[in-house]
Amino acid sequence: METKLDIKKILEILPHRFPMLLIDRVLELEPGKRILALKNVTINEPFFQGHFPGTPIMPGVLILEAMAQAGGILTYASAFQKKQGLIYFMGMDNVKFRKPVTAGDQLVSEMEIVRLRKKAVKMKGKAMICGEVAAQAEFLAALGEES
Repeated sequence: METKLDIKKILEILPHRFPMLLIDRVLELEPGKRILALKNVTINEPFFQGHFPGTPIMPGVLILEAMAQAGGILTYASAFQKKQGLIYFMGMDNVKFRKPVTAGDQLVSEMEIVRLRKKAVKMKGKAMICGEVAAQAEFLAALGEES
């Protein structure tokens, strides 16, 4: 698998589509180890209409979703040999929000595999803005059957 992925490759891997696709580019990918993925946060994001008018802040749950999607790509690259089965989110621990993400930011998610089993994966990671941690968390996901 390639070490950098454009949006076309991302769309082949993730089932998400607008408005829930929160990864624009994969900057670095080391299957079995780590991923660095980018989300350009623009004022045109649909959630900014209501969160919050006049003070556009990306909802924390969507920052976590961007991290989980990056982790999904990493898991796919690490565990599947052909077209992926779905990867189901099971839980998260030690979630912390450190800095707001606003319109114009580039959100970089760095995820690493802690443990990869046949049916589950544990990851930890952080989402950063200009090198500063905006959020951090640990994730657990179940690996679906290959299709």
